Amino acid sequence: MLRLLFGSLLLLAAALPARAQVVAPNAIDIPSWFTESFLDLPRDARDATREGKRLMLYFGQDGCPYCKALMQTNFSQPAIVAKTRKHFVAIALNIWGDRDVTWTDGKVRREKDFAAFLKVQFTPTLIFLDERGKVVARLNGYYPPHRFEAVLDWVGGRMEDKVALADYLREHARDAASATLHGEPFFMKPPLDLRRRQGSKPLAVVFETPYCSACDELHREGFHRPEVLAELEKFDVARLSLLEDEKIITPDGMSMPASEFARLLKITYTPSIVFFDSYGREVFRIDAYLRPFHLAGSFDYVSSGAYLKQPSFQRFLQAKAERMRERGEPVEIWK
Repeated sequence: MLRLLFGSLLLLAAALPARAQVVAPNAIDIPSWFTESFLDLPRDARDATREGKRLMLYFGQDGCPYCKALMQTNFSQPAIVAKTRKHFVAIALNIWGDRDVTWTDGKVRREKDFAAFLKVQFTPTLIFLDERGKVVARLNGYYPPHRFEAVLDWVGGRMEDKVALADYLREHARDAASATLHGEPFFMKPPLDLRRRQGSKPLAVVFETPYCSACDELHREGFHRPEVLAELEKFDVARLSLLEDEKIITPDGMSMPASEFARLLKITYTPSIVFFDSYGREVFRIDAYLRPFHLAGSFDYVSSGAYLKQPSFQRFLQAKAERMRERGEPVEIWK
């Protein structure tokens, strides 16, 4: 009986994938072609290199509508699936998970600690690694299909030494959108001096470009929601274009063109919003697609000073949503 049992176990082990893992809960069902691994990421990067691919790490969580959009919208498109499978080994991680993850520094951390170590503040976050395990691109939030596909082309084509990702996206992911930038009454008037002085409000710098449908939506919806407008009153708000050569004075007192300031901050996505405290130090940023609930929450995270006490924006949002529900207020994450 023991020999029979042992033999059965051997047959079972042989039938399992060589690198099987216990799958942790994800925001939604991930595609079946995602790779299962022991989450030894340097080894995964080497294995991907042997296949002529790069590593793509996806960070998600339960109940995340942006993760759902990535999986059900982006990864339902054959061209995107084909490019992802051709150029990348995709691995899913849960930002609240407990599996052990080995990073390029050789240290082992639980998923949730690893996500905190990498300062994952939005889901989905996607991190792309090159053949040496170095981060070559990072998407902090949801990118619509045409922009996401352009990122796949840039990383999969190994273009990081040829053209900046922001420049590539402007050329290859232009939206059918307004050719001009939108104005708002709460925007600071030029010439822009972004230095913070004693008693100054915190600063929010909005980076936009023409032909940006998400920028159009930000003005059409986000900036006109009462809960967002209430938060905007607590900030000085400046709008800059990635293409603008007009000189500004940066929060730390440097004089430079707005476009150079955007490059200095490594702005890739538009619209992006970078938050600075009353001393002119960057404390938080939004650089992916957001609906009004998360937009208002981002401003609240900074204006309330919550970022000083709660390093996880996701936990801040969860607590905020719970308080709203206790007061009988609707929590509409995607509307």
